Amino acid sequence: MAQERLYLYPIWLRLWHFINAVLCLILIVTGISMQFSAPAVALVSFNTAVAIHNIAGIVLTINYLILFIGNLFTFNGKQYQIEFRGLMNRLMTQAKYYTFGIFKKESPPFPISRENKFNPLQRFSYVFIMYLFVPVVFISGWALLYPQTIPTTILGTSGLHLTDLFHIISGFVISIFMIVHIYFCTIGANPGANFKSIINGYHEPH
Repeated sequence: MAQERLYLYPIWLRLWHFINAVLCLILIVTGISMQFSAPAVALVSFNTAVAIHNIAGIVLTINYLILFIGNLFTFNGKQYQIEFRGLMNRLMTQAKYYTFGIFKKESPPFPISRENKFNPLQRFSYVFIMYLFVPVVFISGWALLYPQTIPTTILGTSGLHLTDLFHIISGFVISIFMIVHIYFCTIGANPGANFKSIINGYHEPH
């Protein structure tokens, strides 16, 4: 039986997603430019990159606070609650589908519904990124914005360098996640269906 067309993404969530995507791209470009800055080949001049990176980081922090508050007071928050009983089996089932089943045109093992917008692998990875790495990149970013708040030494090493390392590693992991996320967005009723969903709010069934 064919799935029905579902309205899964309210306007506030679509706006959040759009702002998040734009700001993440800005932070990636300016972050790379700052990390590998060289006057002759810089993507963006160092001072400009720093200014834009700081502003984008501040706005992104506010944007994520809106999401976290929205998740506390709307049904969307339930999408990030993980049931640990049987989790490994569900993750392996979904991974097997992505590795083999999808190429054999098999039906998804966890069809999208209003109660479950995410399959187990999506839910786990979203929680892992959004509730672990995003807070780390924000806390370390704000600390670098106000370096006087960072202890001089942490565990015998420079507090500033350690904070910077945490920020870079977290940013790298989030960047990789974004690339993978964009790829998996092409896995839908057609390659553009999921991108259309975030514009009109409707999930298009397979």
